[in-house]
Amino acid sequence: MRTADLTATARIRNAAIELFARDGFQKTNVRAIAAAAGVSPALVIHHFGSKDGLRAVCDEYVLEVLTSRARAAGTSDLLGEYLADPDGYRSQLQYMNRALAEDSPAAQSFVERIVGEAEAVHQAGVAAGAMRESSDPRALAVLNVLVSLATLTMPPALARALGQDEFGPAVLRRLAVPTLELYTYGLYTDDTALRAATAADEEMSEP
Repeated sequence: MRTADLTATARIRNAAIELFARDGFQKTNVRAIAAAAGVSPALVIHHFGSKDGLRAVCDEYVLEVLTSRARAAGTSDLLGEYLADPDGYRSQLQYMNRALAEDSPAAQSFVERIVGEAEAVHQAGVAAGAMRESSDPRALAVLNVLVSLATLTMPPALARALGQDEFGPAVLRRLAVPTLELYTYGLYTDDTALRAATAADEEMSEP
């Protein structure tokens, strides 16, 4: 494929990511994507076959960008990775936020991949003596991903609770130390709540 074609393909893909994230898949049409990319609707169809085909390419691209960055940074350091390059994450995170809201196949694939990465990071941390073991490593991985995704897709109202108009580097700086305090030291001073929850779980599990 010629370089010009590759450039057009990337422009179409990037325009589609922006529009799908902003307006949703159903409300975005090929004509709008073509206009945003500076190409004809026919060229969009030529490269991707259909809007569904274009979405599949966008899904895979966003998944690869986000999971490769999470893998490189370590899932537990997603906040730090975002803080270092907020603009580099913006469109992909907005796209995935929309996918999560629509419960799309892309969102399911993303969650499955990143939970697996989180579980692997925890296993490596335990083996290295840097992290504590868990009674349920899979559930712990899901919890870690939940916290990361909730933070990275924070609604404006929660950002305003920290004195900012929107989520961004200033909010992350405010959250960074308390987050690591919670992960490093925990919240409770004794195991009363843990023992109560464990006892209740065991009681409910009895036949």
